[in-house]
Amino acid sequence: MAETTIVPVEAPPSNADALDGLVKLIRACRICHDHPRYGKPLAHEPRPILQISKTARICIVGQAPGTRVHKSGRPFDDRSGARLRQWLGIDETTFYDSSKIAIIGMGFCFPGLRPDGSDLPPRRECAETWRAPLFAHLPNVKLLLLIGGYAQRWHLGQRAARQGVTRTVERWRDVYAEDPSVRRIPLPHPSWHNNKWLQRNTWFDTDLLPVLRANVRRLL
Repeated sequence: MAETTIVPVEAPPSNADALDGLVKLIRACRICHDHPRYGKPLAHEPRPILQISKTARICIVGQAPGTRVHKSGRPFDDRSGARLRQWLGIDETTFYDSSKIAIIGMGFCFPGLRPDGSDLPPRRECAETWRAPLFAHLPNVKLLLLIGGYAQRWHLGQRAARQGVTRTVERWRDVYAEDPSVRRIPLPHPSWHNNKWLQRNTWFDTDLLPVLRANVRRLL
């Protein structure tokens, strides 16, 4: 901070300015490409993708961008996003309103593909570097939607890691009740690859989704 004895002192940055600066650093991040900590470097140019505002009251935590999102630069800009919006009961305009909804993947960049064509896991460097400072700038979040195993293990701890996604989502009521200050709801990935899972677990549609939509309506 500047000396205050002779010259006027500049005002410290606001929370919004600090968040803007952090987001600029994230969008310029090349750690997994230039200085990887785990395994091989990212095989393509990084393109960190997130949606955030300090006023957001809902935060969606996904896995990492897929190929289509990597190209468009917009989170959940694919069929999975269409299903997720259906689950939430909101339209596309509301979904992409950063003042209301933050979207923060466990990895900000598309991690690449396995030989079988499926996505690689999110790069571990991303969450380790950026997650704590980013969430420190989200004081208004009241609903945290945890999509898939990576998000659930990070935010719910080892119990979620041991149980796996299905069991964690099955006990969504317990997770929801644990912290009334920030409600957390674990969700399966909205990928169309999970159609059979949704057909087997009809309680997801009849029991969980009404609670999810009621919370979303309350906070928007």
